[in-house]
Amino acid sequence: MIKLIGIFLSLLIVFGWGTPVMAQSQPPITQEQLKQGDEWANQAFIATNQGDFATAETYWTKIIEQFPTNAGAWSNRGNSRVSQNKLPEALADYNKAIELAPNVTDPYLNRGAALEGMGKWDDAIADYNHVLELDPNDAMAYNNRGNAKTGLGKWEDAIADYKKSNEIAPNFAFARANYALALYETGQKEQAIREMRNIARKYSKFADVRAALTAAYWVNGEQGEAESNWVAAYGLDSRYKDIDWVKNIRRWPPSLVTALDKFLKIQ
Repeated sequence: MIKLIGIFLSLLIVFGWGTPVMAQSQPPITQEQLKQGDEWANQAFIATNQGDFATAETYWTKIIEQFPTNAGAWSNRGNSRVSQNKLPEALADYNKAIELAPNVTDPYLNRGAALEGMGKWDDAIADYNHVLELDPNDAMAYNNRGNAKTGLGKWEDAIADYKKSNEIAPNFAFARANYALALYETGQKEQAIREMRNIARKYSKFADVRAALTAAYWVNGEQGEAESNWVAAYGLDSRYKDIDWVKNIRRWPPSLVTALDKFLKIQ
């Protein structure tokens, strides 16, 4: 099963560790070793789901030491490092994963997200472009490329990528949310709010959209709607009260950051 981890505005993908491919010079892998690897991987996933990324990193390191040619372990350790903001170390892990599995899309997607975190927008876009060369219907790559384009201020280009992502995967809620936020930034506010409301109806516990509606309604003078959505948003994810997190980690568009900041200052 693929698990998603929200990071910055983009997404990381958990790369199944599977059965390692061993070099001819290495001894055969025993069933006992594989069982141990599965146990470590399960513990790493549990730690990740609990937000304990340091522990997850430790388990992925154990797997790497036992199975150094396993691309999935390198990519997943990179994810745990990104989640601790250890971006250069994560980049090294993704580079190794790509060296071991050059035709697999996941490590490129993950490296792109890490590059975004370092503000290397063009390099991130290059990774997403390569994913789309490998798989032209990768909805995640379109979404993440859109995110990187927002870092360059190319909002219209980002909207096109989000639309393509939605066409490929209509139930990909993150891409729909990013599309709505980009519409708002380009002045298409009524359409943006309508899209946000539709998303909130379908995904009532989607904190990001609830917080965005809070900001949009507040600057429209619709205080009641703003307050109602804020109760839901804050109850689901208290990080939206930290405007620095919203601006620099979640990376909302400037207009919505300003709108939410006005609401929070009244609060």
